Amino acid sequence: MNWQLLSMIWGMAATVIIGVFMVAALVTGFDDIPHIISTAVVGALVAIPIALIVTKKINRIES
Repeated sequence: MNWQLLSMIWGMAATVIIGVFMVAALVTGFDDIPHIISTAVVGALVAIPIALIVTKKINRIES
């Protein structure tokens, strides 16, 4: 497992997913601090399997 690639992809995926979740939360009226923090945490957790899948596919292409 290429941990450097995984961390870079996770950083990009987490940023995008947190942004999407944040916009959805704010548009639907969940604008309190606990909602915003939980949205960021959920977005970061959702990005982990996405980063793992993308990293595995890139490593498979390199091999």
